[in-house]
Amino acid sequence: MKEFGVDITTDDIIDTLAFFDSWDDRYKYIIDLGKELPPLPDSERIDENIIRGCQSKVWLSAEQREEHLYFQVDSDAFIVKGLLGIVMAAYNSKTPQQILDFDIEAYFAEIDLMRHLSPTRGSGLQAMVARIKTIAAASV
Repeated sequence: MKEFGVDITTDDIIDTLAFFDSWDDRYKYIIDLGKELPPLPDSERIDENIIRGCQSKVWLSAEQREEHLYFQVDSDAFIVKGLLGIVMAAYNSKTPQQILDFDIEAYFAEIDLMRHLSPTRGSGLQAMVARIKTIAAASV
């Protein structure tokens, strides 16, 4: 299975999304991206790993190995799993400082993502990013 942040990068996602003419096709790609996420172990589906502020259930756990952070994520909604894939391409297997330095807003703008999400999905996406940045800040 491909590793987000290593085998699937932000550049890969930007290039692939640019290939599609319609947002219907982009949504299909985003959903397919979510299917590439490794399964989240049941042991990580605990309350402390739930991201508050998401319309769907979203779990995120983090582990630091040497100087890199590795995330495990899942959601009960297909499109949200795809959005998690987009975020994981930016943040997974990076150092805490790389995570804090990465301009996620510019990345989302480049793929024109926020304009195509409902306000609740957009808020949930921001909650995911905030949790990851909090974890990274605590690990610096």
